[in-house]
Amino acid sequence: MKREGFFGFDKPLAIAVTVLSLLGLLFIYSASSYGAEITYGDSFHYVKTQAVALVFGVAAMLALSFVKPEYFKKYSLAAYIVGIILLAAVFIPVIGVESYGAKRWLNLGFFTVQPSEFAKFAMVMLMAAFGASKGVGTFPRAVAFLAIGGIVCVLLLLEPNMSITICAGAVTVVLLFVAGVKPSHLAIILIPVVALGVALVLAEPYRVRRLLAFLDPWESPLDEGYQLIQSYYALGSGGLFGVGLFNSRQKYLFLPFAESDFIMSVIGEETGLFGVLAVCALFGVVVVRGVVIALRATDRYSCYLSAGITAVIAVQTLLNVAVVCGAVPPTGLPLPFMSAGGSSLVAYLCACGMLLSVSRHANSRFLGRTATIRKADAKKRSESTPSAATA
Repeated sequence: MKREGFFGFDKPLAIAVTVLSLLGLLFIYSASSYGAEITYGDSFHYVKTQAVALVFGVAAMLALSFVKPEYFKKYSLAAYIVGIILLAAVFIPVIGVESYGAKRWLNLGFFTVQPSEFAKFAMVMLMAAFGASKGVGTFPRAVAFLAIGGIVCVLLLLEPNMSITICAGAVTVVLLFVAGVKPSHLAIILIPVVALGVALVLAEPYRVRRLLAFLDPWESPLDEGYQLIQSYYALGSGGLFGVGLFNSRQKYLFLPFAESDFIMSVIGEETGLFGVLAVCALFGVVVVRGVVIALRATDRYSCYLSAGITAVIAVQTLLNVAVVCGAVPPTGLPLPFMSAGGSSLVAYLCACGMLLSVSRHANSRFLGRTATIRKADAKKRSESTPSAATA
């Protein structure tokens, strides 16, 4: 049987995520160089951290591409339990790191880790395993499936991390649909979930203020509406072709979190509408290839795993772009592969490694079947063709 070799995975996906990650390094430098020089005395501070994460992430992505999908299924429960433990560990005073009123990071000495970035993919792994083994055809099983994502969402809300909670909740609903939940069961589940989400927003005054600022940011231009207004200025200044690479004005401490949550604003300012569309096209390639890999998967678990990972990438990208454009209320959500943050980059590259594993496994199966068919055809032709001696 012919083997696919080292690069026997989905090459368009691998190329797209690598290009996005490299572009992320470029724009992280552009967005953070001024602030990093003032704060750390090193304009490359964020770039160096991201570059190290990129090296580890790419190595992990390539390594995981060789792991058979059945091993992901075998260890999905263990990965989920570890993810839950890490999410809970942020509340331990010794190692939990609080920033801007949220406890989202773990201090491991030499570096910090954001567990939520890994927990959402561990959640997808277990939901894929549950859906493949048990199914969601009955209401109790659909509720059990929902509970897997619900536990993660509760811990995220306690941090608090509303943006990643929305992302995890949306992915849970997508996977429920992909796994074949009955429409009536889905409606019964969604109605109370949506009602709970509205109640949680109204229960916290700062969330209400953010909602009001989103509707009219100029009502509080120096408070809740400030960041969105600065994003508007960046995108508006960019026009069609941008002000030029490294020429952003908003990065000079006008736009908060320019290198992370609002890096798309800097991309829009420096490269214009066409630059933003080019970046969105790359994300489109990632999502389309993820869907193709899911459709070509050779087993139910691989299909659900690929669909879940692709859903995480698609949902978080859409939410980030929507926030930057003012289509939804502002919330802290990194842009996959591009925003500054080692945890996010490594987590997404590892997830793409699992996608590449599914594609490699499907390619091997396809080549094996093709080789078998060719041998059978050759044998039939040899048996049907008269030999020279007989002639």
